[in-house]
Amino acid sequence: MSAHNETTSNDPVEAVVKHIPVVIPVVGALLIFMLAFIAVFMG
Repeated sequence: MSAHNETTSNDPVEAVVKHIPVVIPVVGALLIFMLAFIAVFMG
């Protein structure tokens, strides 16, 4: 007999997990670009 309603949960982990398929490739591409820039600059 609880009045606690869990249909609208504001879980911060779920908010982050929704964006992972977009964030990981973008960060990976940025990392590869930065590493290539460093290799060209140092070479």
